[in-house]
Amino acid sequence: MGEFFSNVSRYPKYLITIILGVFAASLEPLIRRSKNPVTAISLIGALISGLLTLVFIVRGMVFPSSLL
Repeated sequence: MGEFFSNVSRYPKYLITIILGVFAASLEPLIRRSKNPVTAISLIGALISGLLTLVFIVRGMVFPSSLL
């Protein structure tokens, strides 16, 4: 039974490793492309736009009556 809990306790480490690997693999090409000023400005704009969209969606889900 102790071996079972030992295996289960490893899963959060695997999850964190997978998430960090996905972020590293997706951010590395963007960092390489950001050396061009026009591309860097567009990437920053896309990041800000995505964050604002996420904030407005979550705000609309949490406080639905404040939209009226």
